[in-house]
Amino acid sequence: MRVTLHLDSFNQLDASAYAIVWIDKEAGKWSREGHAGVQLPDWGRCLPVPGGTRLVAGEDCGDICTLEGLELSTPEGPFEGEEGYVQWHVRADAEPVAGRWHVQCVDETRCEPEESLFADDADSA
Repeated sequence: MRVTLHLDSFNQLDASAYAIVWIDKEAGKWSREGHAGVQLPDWGRCLPVPGGTRLVAGEDCGDICTLEGLELSTPEGPFEGEEGYVQWHVRADAEPVAGRWHVQCVDETRCEPEESLFADDADSA
């Protein structure tokens, strides 16, 4: 299952700040599809946390954000239109910046990609 999330409402950073991420639920990884006003690496991992999901950077595993209420471990979700709060970890020594997330699209088809989107997959090819 592939999930497209839209993250926004980071008014403390920039009123028009947003990020769009694509999550591969089975692989437990995400990739950046678009962003403005927030720093976001190209890809990373999705980690389950109590009550939600944490996105970390792929290269250094640094915290990016916590998606409160986004459960990727359940077989029936997430669903299009689902929404919740996001805590954006701007800097390790600063309080997270609050925002919102919502699911734009869910694609339940399974297919093998022609090329991997994730840098760490090159070793397994």
